[in-house]
Amino acid sequence: MSKTDADILAQVRSAFGNAPPARLGVAVSGGGDSIALLHVLTQCFAPGSVELFAVTVDHGLRPEAADEALRVRALCDDLMVPHTTLRWSGWDGVGNLQEHAREARYRLISDWARTRDVAVFAVGHTADDQAETMLMRLARSSGVDGLAAMPLNRTMFGITLVRPLLGVTRQELRRYLTQQGVVWAEDPSNDDTAYERVRTREALRLLAPLGITATVLSEVASNMEQAREALDWYSFLAARDLAEVDGGNVVFDLRQFRALPGEIARRLLVRSVAWISGNLRGPRRAPVGLALDSIRAGRSATLGGCTVLRHNNRVWVCREYNAIRAERCAADKLWDRRWQLLGPDIPGLELRALGQDGLGECPDWRSTGRPLAALVASPAVWQGERLIAAPLAGKSDGWTARLNAGEEEFYATLISH
Repeated sequence: MSKTDADILAQVRSAFGNAPPARLGVAVSGGGDSIALLHVLTQCFAPGSVELFAVTVDHGLRPEAADEALRVRALCDDLMVPHTTLRWSGWDGVGNLQEHAREARYRLISDWARTRDVAVFAVGHTADDQAETMLMRLARSSGVDGLAAMPLNRTMFGITLVRPLLGVTRQELRRYLTQQGVVWAEDPSNDDTAYERVRTREALRLLAPLGITATVLSEVASNMEQAREALDWYSFLAARDLAEVDGGNVVFDLRQFRALPGEIARRLLVRSVAWISGNLRGPRRAPVGLALDSIRAGRSATLGGCTVLRHNNRVWVCREYNAIRAERCAADKLWDRRWQLLGPDIPGLELRALGQDGLGECPDWRSTGRPLAALVASPAVWQGERLIAAPLAGKSDGWTARLNAGEEEFYATLISH
């Protein structure tokens, strides 16, 4: 049964709970989904309760994009919603264009939102997007996380993204817009079969006679989301029982880790690597399986910018030296996006990895109990080629190393992602 306009308004309103944010951003590309979201958001809250801000990102990839942004601005003027156009010029022609553009879009939006004190942003993903994402991940043999697809809320780059249209189809939204007399633009790339998502969209049309529709797949994704939440919770409990953060590394009791169900062990390893490396996506399933096999066999492995090894009857997940050997910054800056080093104010100091040569100048490094692989990748203070301090390797000399977000952040990542 198709949703009525009232149903759509009620569903969008319910996505924000009993206390919607006082300031709410909305990403509007000019396409039907985001235009419908903008229009619904102007209708579904009590007057004056929520201040809306619309943002359009022009990726500079299509000549029509600038005109579409102007049409969005005109609609926003009619709806009395402040509008901003952000422009991206970072495409270098290397890698997956859609993936790079998507990440750039969210980074630009989050940077803009912080300057406007906007902590929550609505995006127009629909039930069709949910179904397409699920099918694409099914083709990649994804597990529970992949098949759960997109959650209603997600924290990204410091802001909370809300997807209030996940239970609404594109067809229902276009019917809504037509009834409201609102026009929208169609991106020609939506018909370009060079893109995987467009081919998946065509496959969904062929599957519809079998009852495999966007609505059905969206419901399956919701069921998988409940399974993911349960696995996340038990992973969190397991981490509290057998894991600790030591010098920025995640360390597991070997005996307890080996006794874990395979999926819980996999999740702990993936989240550890993601937290240490700063790569929110984490490593793919196949290399994670190989790393787990290495742990069981007593071998070390590299995974997603980290080293995984056994040391003193424990499993250590550490930063990989080769991943950060070129990282350097001034002593008062954040190193490797996670470390602050605090100490005397001496001109000309910089932070970089300790390395093998630096470790040789730390006679007490063994007393730390940390493996060599972890210490060579740890932050150190240098003055040219002279080592000043390496707090995590036993050479403090008035310096301390502190994780920017704190150790508790690791445990939090197990139940929020």
